[in-house]
Amino acid sequence: MIRILVLSTLFLLPLTLHADVVAERRAALEAELVIIEQQIAEQQVLLDDKARERTSLERDVAILDAQIRKAELQIQARTIAIRKLNTGISQKQETIGELGEKLQREKASLAQILRKTDRIDDISLVEIVLSQQNISEFFGDLDTFSDIKLALTVSFDELEDTRVQTEEEKVVLTDRRSDELELRQLQELEQAKIEGFKSEKKKILDVTKGEEEAYKALVNTIKRSAAEIRSELFALRDSAAIPFGEALELAETAGAAVGVRPAVILGVLKQETRLGEFLGTGSWLTDAHPTRDRPVFPYIMNELGLDPDQMPVSKAPSYGWGGAMGPSQFIPSTWVCYGGFINVNTGDCNNARRSMSWDNFWQGPWEYRADKDRIRKALGSNTPSNPYNNQHAFTATGMLMADNGADAGTWAAERMAALRYFAGWTNAKKPQYAFYGDSVMEHADFFQEQIDILYGN
Repeated sequence: MIRILVLSTLFLLPLTLHADVVAERRAALEAELVIIEQQIAEQQVLLDDKARERTSLERDVAILDAQIRKAELQIQARTIAIRKLNTGISQKQETIGELGEKLQREKASLAQILRKTDRIDDISLVEIVLSQQNISEFFGDLDTFSDIKLALTVSFDELEDTRVQTEEEKVVLTDRRSDELELRQLQELEQAKIEGFKSEKKKILDVTKGEEEAYKALVNTIKRSAAEIRSELFALRDSAAIPFGEALELAETAGAAVGVRPAVILGVLKQETRLGEFLGTGSWLTDAHPTRDRPVFPYIMNELGLDPDQMPVSKAPSYGWGGAMGPSQFIPSTWVCYGGFINVNTGDCNNARRSMSWDNFWQGPWEYRADKDRIRKALGSNTPSNPYNNQHAFTATGMLMADNGADAGTWAAERMAALRYFAGWTNAKKPQYAFYGDSVMEHADFFQEQIDILYGN
């Protein structure tokens, strides 16, 4: 028994040593990430301070510099987070492999002992008497075999539990890595904004030559009229761009129905459009989540009289699933909860969370009920809600933002609602997701300025 325990300990030594190295590496990455997040916070403080100053060349150039630096730091932070998760995933994969090899060794040992004990069980009393061993030695061996067999069985059970646990941890880490890869990809798209800031800064300095009076004159010449604002095109996902004046009317109708500021609704849709690299080129049969969204999509399309195979959905990126629909980019499993569909077996979406597993729930069958169609009721419409209809999409965005707390009307509540819109309630407060809330509110502030000009405020 002691010998086996010693061998088991020796088998585990490489795992322990490797785990120590990985722990040190992760700790170093954690420390590096903390420093960068502190620097991001410092840039935000600088931005807030500069925003309170009077308009000047120095102030606006400083704001552009801070915005550029903050975005660059955010991309660095995501890179570190991905490296940290990669380290953890690699460790889990190696641990699983080493545990698997040890498991096979233990199984072989157990099988060998079982063969010996089975042979002993088959020996007759005559064979025992005629053998070279005395009876006490024979039964002593049998007791030893029983002890070893029991020890190996316990060891086997422990190893199997460890293997299962490690694989579960690997799944969790892989999911987190997918989240980080998504954030990295989205933030790399933010690089375009960085280049825009740099270009704007260069233009200002080229035109003004660093002179304050020249800058004031430039600011006055680039102020736009209400007519120019109305005619500016507002880009939408999977839809034709529309004049800003029309987009504002859609947002105002949606905002009045759900209690969310129109500028915030526009800010979310703007952010979603800017970050949408995989738009409308996917197929629901290959790009939508197979157990969550694929079963639901045909029910929505059939109720609307649309051919599922002809309707655009977002293409799956490298880090996850696509299948999102229309300007608001709702996935089918979210749309059914807003657009009036119930699971025939369980009722609405809220009941389903308590009544059965998600995979079984999404299989349906689904049935449309006008009295459950929140978007239709909010708009006073006579037809089922359609994710490809601009007004319905704007209203769905506003409704989800309201459910996330944006109807409180404060800047902080609107920003948190945007974070929940993107990352869910669990991840909304994590620093790595902050950029999304910041970007939405930057867009919202810009649109509010345009709205104020339109209404002469």
